[in-house]
Amino acid sequence: MIAHPYILRTMSRPEIDIAVDWAAAEGWNPGWHDADCFHAADAAGFLVGLLDGEPVATISVVKYGESFGFLGFYIVSPAHRGKGYGLAIWNAGLEYLRGRTIGLDGVVAQQDNYRKSGFALAYRNIRHSGKAAADGAAHASVMPLSTWPLEHVIAYDEPFFPQQRRQFLECWIRQPESTALGVEENGRLAGYGVIRACRSGFKIGPLFADTPAYAERLFHALRSRVPRDAPIFLDTPETNREAVALAERHGMTPVFETARMYAGPAPKLPLQRLFGVTTFELG
Repeated sequence: MIAHPYILRTMSRPEIDIAVDWAAAEGWNPGWHDADCFHAADAAGFLVGLLDGEPVATISVVKYGESFGFLGFYIVSPAHRGKGYGLAIWNAGLEYLRGRTIGLDGVVAQQDNYRKSGFALAYRNIRHSGKAAADGAAHASVMPLSTWPLEHVIAYDEPFFPQQRRQFLECWIRQPESTALGVEENGRLAGYGVIRACRSGFKIGPLFADTPAYAERLFHALRSRVPRDAPIFLDTPETNREAVALAERHGMTPVFETARMYAGPAPKLPLQRLFGVTTFELG
């Protein structure tokens, strides 16, 4: 039974930090600078549930383009679970995304609940954990992503996401405590990746490449840009066997999984070129 007053409203930018901190407490290991880029994606797409002025529930429902949305940060503070606060903010989030295909990366414990709301499994994402290593000089084809004009990066990214995500991407590839690299083929961008500082170690994401060999070059270069033996993480679509093999080849082990689920028509993504998910929270 919901107690009153329980108020649902859009988060302010500082309140997104609360959602990120709660995600860290759940073991999701967000990046230190994620919140600014999340807010840039859709400033109205983050909701908070307040009980007597105190936050007890969060959800993100970020709109991309005219037809897609991504749901994340669905968290209720432990002391207030089982009281209806989560369902209320869930319904408000779905209403915000009404008429769109909605994606999410669901933790195992919530997948049955998501199915009841019309979400269907597309594939699993597996988080692999390993250690950074100094791999020597990067391959000559690997260069700072800033080598390419932003428009080229945005164009390369487009097939990997159902709608263009310019505002998010512009922030993501330039965030503090991160490195963004691209791989060149005959003068054009043939893959790119980002590694960023997280609450624990560093995450590589995205890691997109035209071939497994290019993904390997980017992986080597990215993991050599952080302190040796620091924890690193790579979230791979299970259906991309080359991505899973890359992680395994470098001694990385599975530590976490999500289900990529969609309500509405599942987008056709080039999963054979998707070696690392950008972020479980925003897709």
